[in-house]
Amino acid sequence: MKDIDGQPTSLGALKAKAILVVNVASACGYTRQYAGLQALQKAYQDKGLVVAGFPCNDFGGQEPGTETEIRKFCSTRFNVTFPLFAKVSVQGAAAHPLFVALTGKEAGRPGPVTWNFNKFLISRDGKLLARFESGVEPDSAELKAAIEQALK
Repeated sequence: MKDIDGQPTSLGALKAKAILVVNVASACGYTRQYAGLQALQKAYQDKGLVVAGFPCNDFGGQEPGTETEIRKFCSTRFNVTFPLFAKVSVQGAAAHPLFVALTGKEAGRPGPVTWNFNKFLISRDGKLLARFESGVEPDSAELKAAIEQALK
């Protein structure tokens, strides 16, 4: 995969961290969740959590910008410091392999990504622990409890 600046990278670079993978979009009703995701990053980064944002234009064309525009939007509007990656597809034949793995039968919580801001919590050893739909806010008790359990 590539980071938001087009540089090759992998989630392996985040080894030994719990990772909250989120498919994000800048023109979605849930875009305000960027603030909550940044708050999670700030609150839990020293304990080993990394929020990882994957811009996606699959749902309603709600991420039409370039990676440069996305990075600027996220940093100026929401002060995002967590890693952002290059735009990906999360569904269908063009789905990025990460999302194929996160939504496949072997992941334990199969089923397609349903909209922007779906959240996937991955353990420090790379296993999918929990999955949350778009309506689950970053500051929700259930998401925070799952993160805290993952960081034990």
